[in-house]
Amino acid sequence: MAKTQEQLKQEVLHAQQNGDIASLYILEGQAHEIFDEETLHAFYANILDLALEKLTDTLEAARVMDMQEVQDFATLRALYEYAIEHYSAGVFHDAAALFEVLGGLSNDKEFSKALTIHRLASEQQLPLEEFLESIADVEATQEAGTFYISRFQKTAQKLLENSQNDGGN
Repeated sequence: MAKTQEQLKQEVLHAQQNGDIASLYILEGQAHEIFDEETLHAFYANILDLALEKLTDTLEAARVMDMQEVQDFATLRALYEYAIEHYSAGVFHDAAALFEVLGGLSNDKEFSKALTIHRLASEQQLPLEEFLESIADVEATQEAGTFYISRFQKTAQKLLENSQNDGGN
């Protein structure tokens, strides 16, 4: 039996009240099927609000997020998507800052290394489309099954090397 909009809204509200970002992502597909554009926008705004709250709590506790912990994983995903939105909109400084914070926030070395490449591309104001074409390996990332761009072309190594030659900036 298909869920009604009201049933889905109740599930979303329950997950939101519990600060359960992971459950909201589980409901994401149904939200796309049932909610109108305005409600869907509010759905994603709720995810972002919870993720920013969790980010603040994590920073205040001076701890790193564990990619093996479901809520930390979902939080990192939401914040990564937020950073990509900034990057896509050409708000390079904010995107770079978000990538830097997220890279340092996670205990996953692969994630942190990938976000270093994201940050460097943002700092160089490389448009997202160009990043996807010349730096990222989108096909290999899809095969890897990560929520973030995790595989890169050889040009990414040049980006890292140039950064190190420039003194890390």
